Amino acid sequence: MLTDADGPAARCARLVKIYPSASGETHALRGIEASFPRGALTAVTGPSGSGKSSLLSVLALRERQSGGELWIAGRSAETLTGRALRHLRRYDVAWVAQRPTHSLFDGLVAREQVEQAARLRAADLAECARLLDRLGLSARAGARNRELSGGEQQRLAVAAAVVGAPGLVVADEPTAELDDDTSSLVLAELRRCAQGGSAVVFATHDQRAIAAADRVLHLRYGVVSTEAMAGAQALAQIDSTGRLQLPPEALALFPQGRAQVVLDGLGVRLLPADGRDAPSVPTDERHGR
Repeated sequence: MLTDADGPAARCARLVKIYPSASGETHALRGIEASFPRGALTAVTGPSGSGKSSLLSVLALRERQSGGELWIAGRSAETLTGRALRHLRRYDVAWVAQRPTHSLFDGLVAREQVEQAARLRAADLAECARLLDRLGLSARAGARNRELSGGEQQRLAVAAAVVGAPGLVVADEPTAELDDDTSSLVLAELRRCAQGGSAVVFATHDQRAIAAADRVLHLRYGVVSTEAMAGAQALAQIDSTGRLQLPPEALALFPQGRAQVVLDGLGVRLLPADGRDAPSVPTDERHGR
């Protein structure tokens, strides 16, 4: 199982992911800095193309980063051999793909899917039946993937991921196809898994899932724009290189794309590059309303 119990389950610094394409390189991640603590639900949000799925795929060790550093339980992912990576993916880092069938085996019925994951993690097989029951899948325990609805497949993929409380659970849009009732079942199971000591990280556009998270990381243009703890105001993130991503409504104040940085007794002020004082932003705009 994951070690380094006093530290986060995963941490990344200056994480970069670049995809080659016929028209040139696509920079999906441009220097992500974040940690993912055990015992907590972390929601990753942001518009389409912001890098959510790329970040999760790298965290789940499905893809290698192009640059920067990733640590899993205090171990650098760059130093892990292929065998060590396979071991982590099999036993300690659980993955729920956006298409749940990508996380499931075609030849197994629902009960066997969860039991196989339980055996790999040396978990109690009796827990499998209880888990299927809590997720409303008891009556479908003998069904194969093709016999399950999309929502049932999604719940089954979550069941296989959380059984045995692996050190890190990474899920891409785990409630996307679910109604309110079944979404609540999945979120409760993810919470139960976190309470067992796992770090649970999921990408989502679902306000129900965002509301259930302990912390929310908002991505924009491949970097973490803001971070918010449950019930607290979102704070802009300043990374280790000193970069700060301004909210979209503030960009209009700096049409030249440059700013003066002024340190004074109040803190730090950004002024237009031409030396004029920046006009104030109305309160409603500052809070994005």
